[in-house]
Amino acid sequence: MKALLDTNTVVSGVLWGGSPRQILDLARAGHLRLFTSTTLLLELADVLGRSKFAARVSQHGDVQFLLDGYVALAEVLDPDHTPSVVSADPDDDHVLACAVVAAVDYIISGDRHLLDLGVYEGMPILNAADFLAAYTKSLTP
Repeated sequence: MKALLDTNTVVSGVLWGGSPRQILDLARAGHLRLFTSTTLLLELADVLGRSKFAARVSQHGDVQFLLDGYVALAEVLDPDHTPSVVSADPDDDHVLACAVVAAVDYIISGDRHLLDLGVYEGMPILNAADFLAAYTKSLTP
């Protein structure tokens, strides 16, 4: 199964626990292939570097350590084209562009703009908990 994690989900997973961490653990165990792009990695580095996360980041190493850990889990693909879909937050378009190039099965995000789309080009957009429920259901014969 292939998935693309929005930056907010990656941040939650590397700095806290819960469903986002469980998704990262699935990838670490080889049960899930993750995809990202250079643009999304730059956004991740920026977000992890924000002062409001400094104490949490320092509990896990530093920004580069966390970034390297995620890069080790995700395949980096760089789309040639970024569609204009989410006018309220054009940065979300990078998530969609990468998801299309990777042909993922799921887009996982906590971002309301993306979640409100529900589906993009046949790819369901779910929050982390809903993705885990769908993943678990897919394992049941």
